[in-house]
Amino acid sequence: MELRELKGVGIQLEKKLNSLNIYTIEDLQEYYPYRYNFIKIEHLQDISDNETCTIKGTIVDSGRVYYIKRNFNRLNFKVASDNILLNVTIFNRAFLKPNLTVSKEILLVGKYNKLKNSFVASDIKFNVIDNRIEPVYHLVEGLNNATITKIINESLNYINDIDYIPDIYNEKYNFISKRNAINIIHNPKDKDNLKKAIVRLKYEELFNFMFKINYLKKLNSKVKGIKRDVDINSIADFKNALTFELTPDQDSAINDIYNDLTCESRMNRLVLGDVGSGKTIVATYAIYLNFLSGYQSALMAPTEILAMQHYNSLKNILEKFNIKIALLTGSLKKKDKDVILNDLREGNIDLIIGTHALISQGVAFKNLALVVTDEQHRFGVGQRNTLRDKGITPDVLYLSATPIPRTYALTIYGDLDLSIIKTKPMGRKEIITHVKKESEIKDVLMSMLEELKLGHQIYVVSPLIENNETLDLKSVFDLKEKLEMAFNNQVNIGILHGKLKPQEKDEIMNDFKDGKIKILISTTVIEVGVDVPNTTMIVIYNAERFGLATLHQLRGRVGRNDMQSYCYLVSNMDIERLKVLEESNDGFYISEKDYQMRGSGDLFGVKQSGEMQFKIANLKDDYQILLQTQKDAEEYIKKELYLDNNYYKKVIESISFIN
Repeated sequence: MELRELKGVGIQLEKKLNSLNIYTIEDLQEYYPYRYNFIKIEHLQDISDNETCTIKGTIVDSGRVYYIKRNFNRLNFKVASDNILLNVTIFNRAFLKPNLTVSKEILLVGKYNKLKNSFVASDIKFNVIDNRIEPVYHLVEGLNNATITKIINESLNYINDIDYIPDIYNEKYNFISKRNAINIIHNPKDKDNLKKAIVRLKYEELFNFMFKINYLKKLNSKVKGIKRDVDINSIADFKNALTFELTPDQDSAINDIYNDLTCESRMNRLVLGDVGSGKTIVATYAIYLNFLSGYQSALMAPTEILAMQHYNSLKNILEKFNIKIALLTGSLKKKDKDVILNDLREGNIDLIIGTHALISQGVAFKNLALVVTDEQHRFGVGQRNTLRDKGITPDVLYLSATPIPRTYALTIYGDLDLSIIKTKPMGRKEIITHVKKESEIKDVLMSMLEELKLGHQIYVVSPLIENNETLDLKSVFDLKEKLEMAFNNQVNIGILHGKLKPQEKDEIMNDFKDGKIKILISTTVIEVGVDVPNTTMIVIYNAERFGLATLHQLRGRVGRNDMQSYCYLVSNMDIERLKVLEESNDGFYISEKDYQMRGSGDLFGVKQSGEMQFKIANLKDDYQILLQTQKDAEEYIKKELYLDNNYYKKVIESISFIN
């Protein structure tokens, strides 16, 4: 059934629902409230003066509308409540006047002034239910809570009875039915039943997720890989060719990779490391070992800037071993691209580095046996597997600079083997971080001037590209103008943001790397991978707009040398939260704090092809439920109980297809 078939849904409303990722009746039913208003009706004699409250009353007159100025009005009317006649005022609700029918009962939410015997309302509810629980939904402009509530309730007449929780666990935990749970979560009558509905729906969502994770793990364990016959001395040969010493964590990860690549099972490993911890050199060893066995490797990065950076850094190391490297990106000229594609097919290229251009049609390998995916969460499952399927059951190595607590990582990445890098390379100094209010901006500017005098470069980050009338945030263009004024137009300042064409980004980034641009103003496009060692300071405006984990990622763009580096977080809000970054440079500690304060959304950051986008579950709040579903899913798979469940048989078919 289509959305447009629902009563009250026209073209415009359908577009607004689509903007909330609601495209089907099921999407609408699963668009759960993000919180609830527990409305308790109070009596006037029990209310303190100017206290926010909810009262019940009867309309005495239909009221009058006063237009104060353009786009601002006041609606006045009288209500009888607890035998007291109240003068009610509500602002910018002139459209409600036709609903003010004399003798009709209503609920008023607002503040009561005893002295003036007046009530300033913030909301009027015409559907009077004593002590009710009101669901509150995330909205978009032009869509109010009342409208989406009405449309959702209309959709509840068409609930699909498919239950994703196997009968064995429905009975074990005495869950209420799926139909009842969905009805209750949108129309709760009491807290106890609401809790039962929420727990049931969270369990279902997390069980579904953990079933897929555990089944992937089962499939991966059965896949035969390429057993490479390479002497363990290859590790020593590789380390001897480096101009720096590896950290203990890097050593451990390299040993993990050696064991993976020299056994019969296919490698499926995630290297999880803090920013600047040296994950790339670990991946470089995997590529080196794969080359010694006579096979090709591919490294896929999310952006051209990062792909280019990998190309330049790996070239310096791997050319010592006569490993032939090429770079493939979408901006290459056709002539150059055709040469690379031909060399790749013929086996004349040992390592290809690129963006998602690597998974396009026409890219073929002679004997691809290792796939490395950097910032793996930024690619969908389908994209990652398309590249992997271009090889001969190649081993897979994922890299991620999103540090998360180990316990969570072991659960949500349960289908992968895990190597964690926490220690930083020797010689790196801790980044000194300061939280500053905008009134202290002169201190920030003076520090910037000191770094510029030393010949160093600076990043400045803004959350916006252009000024937004509804948000008081600094845009990159606004910042450029102000910084040019502050430095008397004596400093070359560049702008980098996501709307620029790839060629424009590359030109700006190359100018910055070459030192032609001294201050680079950017959006969070620099969050991942951009590495300019001469940059010793990053200034982040409106820092309260970012999660701690994101701010830590941004901060990691500096401190990539042996010079002292600095980070300034400029904000007038949320100061205590931001001070966590003054306390520590440990990404795992910071991610734990971020997790405690903001939940899992900011922690994982980017949508992973739907696999981490839970509709009701929250990995932080519901970790105990997640652990239980992990145990139950393992049991369900081990005992092969899914063979009698049509839904999970289809899930297995889809997993087997993409795997």
